Parts: sequence; C-alpha cells; structure tokens
Amino acid sequence: MSYDMNQLLEICLNQGASDIHITVGRPPSFRIHGSIKSLKSEVLTADDTANLMKQITSERGQTEIAEAGSTDFAIGYFDKARFRVNVFKQKGRIAMVLRLIPSRILTFEQLGLPAHVKDLLTRPRGLILVTGPTGSGKSTTLATMIDFINSEEEMHIITIEDPIEYYHNHKKSVVNQRELHIDVPSFEDGLRRALREDPDVILVGEMRDLATISSAISAAETGHLVFGTLHTTGASRTVDRIIDVFPTNQQEMVRTQLAGNLVSVISQALVPKLDGKGRIAAFEIMIMNPAISNLIRENKSFRIDSTIQTSANQGMILLDDWLFRLYKAGSIDFAQMMGYAKDQPYLQRKVQEDGGSATASKA
Repeated sequence: MSYDMNQLLEICLNQGASDIHITVGRPPSFRIHGSIKSLKSEVLTADDTANLMKQITSERGQTEIAEAGSTDFAIGYFDKARFRVNVFKQKGRIAMVLRLIPSRILTFEQLGLPAHVKDLLTRPRGLILVTGPTGSGKSTTLATMIDFINSEEEMHIITIEDPIEYYHNHKKSVVNQRELHIDVPSFEDGLRRALREDPDVILVGEMRDLATISSAISAAETGHLVFGTLHTTGASRTVDRIIDVFPTNQQEMVRTQLAGNLVSVISQALVPKLDGKGRIAAFEIMIMNPAISNLIRENKSFRIDSTIQTSANQGMILLDDWLFRLYKAGSIDFAQMMGYAKDQPYLQRKVQEDGGSATASKA
C-alpha cells in the first residue's frame, strides 16, 4: 500500500502518540505512552520513506539532506496540530521522526512545576537553564515560562529556536520568534543580533557549543533574562558541562561569571506512569544562593547536590527526591524510579528506611 503523510498525522492524533517513526523495513511506528508501537501493515520501502519525506520537506530541506545527511523543520497539520520534524539518512536511505507539539501551552499546575518557580521569571537579569535528555519536555516547560512572562509583564521577548515549536501571540509583551536557517543562520548569530533589538528576555533553544554558551552568559551578564537548554541531567552536571566547554585558561573566569549570573537550573525527566496512561514529569530545582555561588566559584560543583538537599526551605529539590515522592504516591513503580535515578544506592536506602522493599516494584 502507498502511505500518505496526512493519514499518518491523523493516526498519531487519534492514538494519542507523541512521535511518529518512519524508517525502511518496518511499518510506520508511533510512540504511545513511552513505547514504540507499529501499524499492522506492510513494511516501508526506500521509495515509501522518500515519498513521505517529499510530501512535507521544502526544496531547501531536501538539499540539506543531500549535502549534510539530515534536516530539521516544523510543519502544521491544518489547524489541528504542529509537528517538529527531523529527516535523516540511515544506510543511505531516508528516515524520519516527527514529534507532536501540543497545540496548547500548559500552565504551571498542569506541568507539575511548583508555583514558586514563577518568582524566578520576574528577575530583571540572569540565566535560567532547563535541562534533560531529548524528549523530556524541556520545550514545553520553556513555552510555559515564556507564556507566563508574556501574560504578566510588558517586555520584549526574543526566541531563537530550531525549529519554532510553540507559537506565542503578543499578550502584554511583544514576542518575536526567530527560526534557525530561516530567520537567522545560527544560535550564536541570533544571540549577538538580539542584543541590538532592545530585548528584556531572550530564549536560546539550545546551548550546543562554546560560542553560544559564551554569548548566553554574556547576555545574562549585561542585564537580560536569558533562558537556555542543555542535554544534561541535574544541576551539578549542568554546571560542569558549561565549564568544561571552555579552554582551561578561561574556566576560572567562567566559574565567576556563572556564580554571579546563574539564577536557576531546572532538570526534568518524563517518567511512564504506573497505570500505563501517559507520563509524569519529575524535576530537579536548583535556585542560586550564596552557598551554591561559592561552590561554583571554588570549583566544588560536586557538593551542589548536598546543598540542594539541605535547602528545601528555599524551594530546592533533587531529581531523586522528586522521583521518590512520585513512587511513594503510587504514580510510578520502583523500576521506573530506579531507571531515571541519578544515584540508585541513595534511592534504595530511602526505600528501605521507609519500610519498603528495595527490589520489588510497588504495585
């Protein structure tokens, strides 16, 4: 049978899937509640995947695939939904993954983020990082934060994204969204030019290299509230990742810059629910205080976790403690908690101290 992309997009929406996977040798597949499920139909051929790609990919995108082996963009499906698309070559053939972008921007309550995080968004300057692996919901969290500022503050917000996922209408703020390769050639260039565009808030879709990270820190230092993402888990690893990007002779200066300008690191994971119906977010929240600032400056980031633990009264929490809270509430099982944990022995001890089994799943 021949496949039509609109047909697959419709199936995705009807099945409540988060992603569509298209590759040679397997029927179209969908990620539903965290697991990959395939259609009970014929496997895709090389011609099928190439035809599906051509239905949604611009000429510029097709040229980029031929030259670089992959391309990223976003598409709309009538007024029903938007999808983030990555087309790539594997074994010389075309493959694709389409991620459903929810049409509705969620509230803090719907995300499960504590209300006190809103206070961070009223800061006049600084760097707020949302981190986690691919597919952990970073873009959704950032969209919620930008929407909160847009709704509450009279500001100029500039986003630099690859690609634009959530569309923000102008509310109290003016929001300008720039897409990589269409509106701006690179994150670094977009950041540099944004500083000439009278911004109050800048969102950098991904801090993926030294130039972009350096520009983001500088923008925060010069009086802007800057949001960025990294593919790290946990505040201490995020700090280490940023510093390690820089040459050794610049690292002390960067520690000082981070110590003075980092506002918060929010790490997250999306964990499958115990009942199999969807996923639930777990967060780590680090908010800069004098103790953490000193640890960063003194190159003692390995002690950040213990400081987060002893600063719960300031609204901080470790990812592992949040996972344990979900486990105790019966939202996730033992195996999922351990699978997403940063420190498994720590969680095993917590379960044992709580009187539970450290080896069996909680039903």
